[in-house]
Amino acid sequence: MKILTSTFNTKHNTAPFSQIKIEDYKPAFIENIAAARAEINTITNNPEAPTFQNTIEALDFSGNALDRLSSIFFNLNSAETNDEMQKIAQEVSPLLTEFSNDITLNENLFKRIKTVYEQRESLNLTTEQATLLDKKFKGFSRNGALLSEEKN
Repeated sequence: MKILTSTFNTKHNTAPFSQIKIEDYKPAFIENIAAARAEINTITNNPEAPTFQNTIEALDFSGNALDRLSSIFFNLNSAETNDEMQKIAQEVSPLLTEFSNDITLNENLFKRIKTVYEQRESLNLTTEQATLLDKKFKGFSRNGALLSEEKN
């Protein structure tokens, strides 16, 4: 499992498939989800005022190990699946969905994003930074972050 939760020591940081065992995947998913959740909590609980760097940039870089693991696993599952891979996919998919929902429904995280978004004109962002900020804000908004809790 350790191979899937640490940096690869290979040329170009490519996945060392010959060293990965199928039973490594699920524990690696659990560990990487926990690490990504901790990264999100660090952003959300940051006592400093929200900035592009400590909110948007930090959010964009969060979960890199989980993203890498998901890419490896689901691409391999598509290209060379078997019953065991399918079983793992069925077990980890709800975990990934729950984690994703926990991010998109995180009110405190969205408040930080919204604060930065509302200051965007005065931040002197590069085109790339402005695009990233816009995508993060719209992603949360489209998932209901701006909806009121009142029922009609």
